[in-house]
Amino acid sequence: MAQASPAYKILLVDDDADILELLEYNLLKENFLLAKATNGKEAIAAAKTFQPHLIIMDVMMPEMDGIEAARQIKSNPEFKNTLILFLTARGEEYTEIAAFESGATDYVVKPIKLRALISRINALLTREAIVPESKNDVISIGDLVIDRVQYAATFQGRALILPKKEFELLSFLAKNPNKVFNRDELLEKVWGSDVFVVERTVDVHIRKLREKIPEYYIKTLKGVGYLFSIDKA
Repeated sequence: MAQASPAYKILLVDDDADILELLEYNLLKENFLLAKATNGKEAIAAAKTFQPHLIIMDVMMPEMDGIEAARQIKSNPEFKNTLILFLTARGEEYTEIAAFESGATDYVVKPIKLRALISRINALLTREAIVPESKNDVISIGDLVIDRVQYAATFQGRALILPKKEFELLSFLAKNPNKVFNRDELLEKVWGSDVFVVERTVDVHIRKLREKIPEYYIKTLKGVGYLFSIDKA
């Protein structure tokens, strides 16, 4: 199976030694560079030294759970482009939503299907590595400025700390002002068809964006969807 790039680094985080060994064995065959941790605290420390492109992490672990570890990792601007894939036995919707709120890119429920997981990893890394075509792709609407090349955004000159999916959602909406998108359309356009997430994931990310920019930018049309507005009214 073709691998996305020989340079990609993956941090594996799980308190189950058998799971770590299984993942390590199969991902090494794909020529990924690997590091391992057995709990959330170790994951944070390892991320700082290893600088992974992707973190594959369990939820329930000793010392610190995966969701709290992800939250702390994504709160550091150094890791704003780091992808986090949760690989867990927890299949409840509320856990999945909490995972995406913490900054996750994807969520996979065990048991592990190795070939499907490796395909998913390659798809994530390949898709997320795409660079916008235009080198002058800057969106400026009122006090909000979005630089889609640098993955940076400011409001009234103040830098916004946006995890990757929050930035991509904001960028997509701002690129299509005054156009209504329902949840399914936003999931398809921002997360992609090969990532399976619940519809409420969109609501969670919209709520997070509204905490960082004025609510008038992103309007809700009840029962229809969301639109990016260039008017304050």
